[in-house]
This record gives sequence, C-alpha cells and structure tokens, in this order.
Amino acid sequence: MSVSTGTGQRNATPPSTLARVRHLDPNVRSLGLVSFFADFSSEIVYPLFPLFVTTVLGAPAAALGVIEGIAEATASITKYPFGQWSDFTGRRRVFAAGGYGLASIGKVLLALAFTWPLALFGRFVDRLGKGMRSAPRDALIAASTRPEERGLAFGLHRALDTLGAVAGPLIALLLIKLQIPLRWIFATAVVPGVISVGVLLWSVRERRAQPARGVPRPRLPRSPAFRWLLVSALVFGVGNSSDMFLLLKAQHLGIGAAGVLLLYVLYNVAYSAFSLPAGSLSDRLGQLPLVFAGYLVFAIVYTGFAAADSWLPLLALFASYGIAIAATEGTSKALISRAIPAAEHGSGLGLYYTASGLASLAANSLGGALWSAVGPWATFVYGAACAALAALVLLAAQRRLGTSGGLAD
Repeated sequence: MSVSTGTGQRNATPPSTLARVRHLDPNVRSLGLVSFFADFSSEIVYPLFPLFVTTVLGAPAAALGVIEGIAEATASITKYPFGQWSDFTGRRRVFAAGGYGLASIGKVLLALAFTWPLALFGRFVDRLGKGMRSAPRDALIAASTRPEERGLAFGLHRALDTLGAVAGPLIALLLIKLQIPLRWIFATAVVPGVISVGVLLWSVRERRAQPARGVPRPRLPRSPAFRWLLVSALVFGVGNSSDMFLLLKAQHLGIGAAGVLLLYVLYNVAYSAFSLPAGSLSDRLGQLPLVFAGYLVFAIVYTGFAAADSWLPLLALFASYGIAIAATEGTSKALISRAIPAAEHGSGLGLYYTASGLASLAANSLGGALWSAVGPWATFVYGAACAALAALVLLAAQRRLGTSGGLAD
C-alpha cells in the first residue's frame, strides 16, 4: 500500500529486484561473472572425473576415494588461513585472482595426467585454489555493498555461479555424445577457467580493508551472533552429506546415467533461479528467517528422499532441494558479513567455510556408513534430523539476541 507524503505525492513503490541489481556495485556483477565461468569450467570436469580416473587411468575405486578425500579436505582446511591472511594484509583481490588461477592450472594438470597420483596433484591444486579464493572473494563482495543489499548481492553471485553449474554438465554431455576423448574435454574446460581470471583482472577493483594488527592466530570473532550462526552451520553440516548420495538414490531407483545427469541439472536450475529472489527477499525480511526456512525445507526434502520409491517424486524433490540450498547459501554469507566487523570478514567467512567443510566431510563418512549398514533411507533421515536441529539453534539465537539477531547494520 502506498502512503501519502506531506506534499500530497505518494511514496514511490519499492524498486524491482532487477532494478536493484542494476544499482549494485560493478564489483558484485563482475565477481558473479567470474564465478559463472569458473563453475562452468569445474562442472565440465566434475561429473566425468570418476570415469577418467577409473577407465582412462585404470585406477581402482579406492584411489578415487583417496583423491576426492584429499581434494575436499584441502579446500576446507585452507579457507580459514587464506581468509585470515587477507584480513591481515587488507587485500582481497590478489587472493581471489590467485585462487581462480590455480584452479585453471589444476585442470591443465588433469588433462595431462597419465597416472592417478598426477590426477591427485591436479585436483589438489584445483581445490587449493578454491580454498585461497572463497573467503577473500566473499569479503570483497561484502565490502562492495551496503548492509541492506547484502542478501541481493550474494544471491546474484550464487545465481550466476550456479548457472555455470547448469551449463557445465550440459556441455560435458554434448561432448561425450560427440565422442570427444576425456582428455580433450578436460582441456576444453581450461578455456572458461582462464576467462574467469581475465574478467577478474580486467573489471574487479580492490576494496582495501584496514589491515588487522598483531600476529595472525586462530581465534573466534567476538560477535555472539557469529558464534550462534557457526553452531547452527556445524549442526546442519554434519548431516549435509554430498549430493552424490542424491544421485546414488536416483540410480538405486533404476534411473540411467543420462537421467541422473538431467536431475542434477534440474537441481542447479532451481538453485540458480531462486537464489536472486531469495537474496532480495532476505534484505526485506532479514537473512535469518530465510536461512531458518531453508533448513526446514531441507529437512522436508531429505525426508522425501528417504521415502521415495519411484522416479516421479524425484523431479519435485531435486527442484525443492535447489530451492532449499538457494535459501541458505547466499543468505548465510550475507548473515555472516553482518555479524562481524568489516576488518574480520575474511577470517570470519573463512572460519565458517572451513568448519562447514569439515562437518560435511564427517557427514559423508556417516552418510556412507548409514547407507551400507542400515539402508539409503537412514542417510536421509539423519540429514533431515540435523537440518531440523540447526533450525532450532537459529530460533534459539533469535530469542537470545533479540529481534535484530545481534547483527550490525
């Protein structure tokens, strides 16, 4: 409803989401394009990597487990130190550029690998790049936006990033249909990776932060709000097992490889489509309610995966899963950036990512054990329970910290 002003005119209606996007700092849009090309590159490789290791390189499945375990641990563990390092130098752009550059080098190494230890080295370099860039990049997004537009900014970034995750598997599927050798497909993936670095160097400007004082050392930010958010993320993370379990569920129900890949694309389409509206909505309603709702939707969706016994429910479940992740990913970053001072954005975001990543590694181990010992349904019921408990932690945080959630504007 419009409200009359003292001059007899009416207040302008709130600007549309697209109008707000046009007024975002150019850094935000540019970093979204950077992530689009980088994820486009990664998602060409990711679905085909198990096939490459086991068929082209002739390695056993156990070697694939070692490679992925080391790769994901590297990405998780390094996000905090690189984020903290960016705080202590007051520079973000150099870490983001270095991280995207390492990811491109990693894909070159994969294309050239002729034994599985060399493939391991390629994945290590690629994931080291992810660890280097994640927290400084997101701190740069936060530094380029006002608090009231953080949800929109991170939502736009997630939307463009996930569009890359839609395009990558589709291109991979097309190249496979054209019978292009896997090595050449991996070499093709280097091109969008290099473009991502070029866009960053050409169009992203540094937003220097005040360098932190003293000696870098592991520590929690002093914000009570951040600590509540970290606890909720850890509780959610220990139940948020790899998306591979969702794809495995589809295979378990008799869906072929092409169908599984298309379900994965459906998830990413929903994720990308909902990220921008969710971010914009979180600026109006608050990020915490959106993350809370996302955790609840996740719990419902995982319960649905536990009960699904045919392919038809999977269409709705994969789409709903994309919506749940869209409601939690970008909005969580905006929430973290409001809970801590700007000078600690790199450290806080890095600690959040490292803790969440390590929790997810534990979730994968527990999820696999439950799948084997009890059944597929147990993996999903466990994940649903953790998500519901994480939502309760957020609710407790809201009550303890007041209506603002203890967040600074």
